[in-house]
Amino acid sequence: MPTHGKNYVAAKEALDDGFLSLPEGLSRVKGSAFAKFDETVDIAINLGVNPKHADQMVRGTVVLPFGTGKTKRVAVIAQGEKLKEAEAAGADVTGGADLVQKISEGFLDFDAVVATPDMMRDVGKLGRVLGPRGMMPNPKAGTVTFDVGRAVEEIKGGKLEFRVDKNGVVHAPVGRASFEESALLENVQALVDAIVRARPASAKGKYLKSIHLSSTMGPSVVIDTSDLMPK
Repeated sequence: MPTHGKNYVAAKEALDDGFLSLPEGLSRVKGSAFAKFDETVDIAINLGVNPKHADQMVRGTVVLPFGTGKTKRVAVIAQGEKLKEAEAAGADVTGGADLVQKISEGFLDFDAVVATPDMMRDVGKLGRVLGPRGMMPNPKAGTVTFDVGRAVEEIKGGKLEFRVDKNGVVHAPVGRASFEESALLENVQALVDAIVRARPASAKGKYLKSIHLSSTMGPSVVIDTSDLMPK
């Protein structure tokens, strides 16, 4: 049976049970972050969908107004002038078929991958490597594009890709405990708005079933879903 340390228990006891408004929930999460490092604030949104059905899959991207607090290392797989464009935009790793080969051999020193459409035949070979890590370039996520400069800048600027898991839950980071509450609030609202826009037409009943917020080491709080409907 899992046990928690005294700091977690103390933080949990300080939280009230029941539904909280978003501002109050964020205040509680920030106040219960006790680790010596700057904890990530995470959100878990339980959706009224069945991901086993292809027409109820929820996925998309959103640029968080204040980013996640982590600068992602971006790899770009392209050729010719597009490599120069990627480097000028701040890409950390660039290359063509050589980079594909390097990744297939175990190189994974990056957090996101952008590829041009003409390189996807080569990139397709990396499905088993990048797919399980959620880094496979995808047109719907804007990571398969000839506009590599813009793609790199958006990812560096806080672009977040979300996808519902097999249990119907979207997990995502929305900032750091050191962020101002107003910044966290805007980030959360932007993510929820994007998820609501991505609602499948086949989804019936209540869409936002439950929302929990927590810091990396702290306990979670339950947010009133009506407080997060698009403004």
